[in-house]
Amino acid sequence: MTDHTTIAHRYIELWNERMPSRRREMLATNWTSDARYVDPLMSGDGHDGVDALIAGVQQRFPDFKFKLIGEPNGYGDRVRFSWGLGPEGADSPIKGTDFVILKDGRIRNITGFLDQIPQGA
Repeated sequence: MTDHTTIAHRYIELWNERMPSRRREMLATNWTSDARYVDPLMSGDGHDGVDALIAGVQQRFPDFKFKLIGEPNGYGDRVRFSWGLGPEGADSPIKGTDFVILKDGRIRNITGFLDQIPQGA
């Protein structure tokens, strides 16, 4: 049985991890080597591609953090959850929903949707 909440929390922790070496460890543990991430603004393949995306988001929004919004859910090898990106202690100005496909309990494919983006973000 897949623990959808654990998958979502690990995903959010990865996007918040600022230390590149720790981020690479997390990718190796929780993502398949051929993982793919895609959303309307960017995409990345494999650990290198995903790591580069995360580093780019962190550079663009240095004072923002990701947080889960609501409860993750799913069935079988599919997980869905919503997230916010913004300053700690405030409502997130950027929000999205991600759909995850797992392979052997590890993240293999992410399709991200951007639900709220302020102008100029």
